[in-house]
Amino acid sequence: QVQLVESGGGLVQAGGSLRVSCAASGRTFSSYAMGWFRQAPGKEREFVGCINRSGLSTYYADSVKGRFIISRDNAKNTVSLQMNSLKPDDTAVYYCAAAKFGVPGTRDDEYDYWGQGTQVTVSS
Repeated sequence: QVQLVESGGGLVQAGGSLRVSCAASGRTFSSYAMGWFRQAPGKEREFVGCINRSGLSTYYADSVKGRFIISRDNAKNTVSLQMNSLKPDDTAVYYCAAAKFGVPGTRDDEYDYWGQGTQVTVSS
């Protein structure tokens, strides 16, 4: 089992950047594929991006492609989401998630463990 804790959310102006991170407990972090999801008020949770176990492969939702970058540090048990050129539509609670079979996916039911989320608010 793995526990996930997000940090780094906050308030930023449109066009700005923000980095959110997710720290994982346990010694098997490198065996998990990791994903980022977000949920805006009144909307369903949506896929943002994912990264494979080694960190060499990433995949992004079209809405964030070219603006967001996911990276991981298996030695430090962390995964990060660098968000650039932020828009008000990016305002949401951001969640990291871990898939124990190590295959990154775009559906939330493909992930087994979730963090508590961190709020990101982008002002216009």
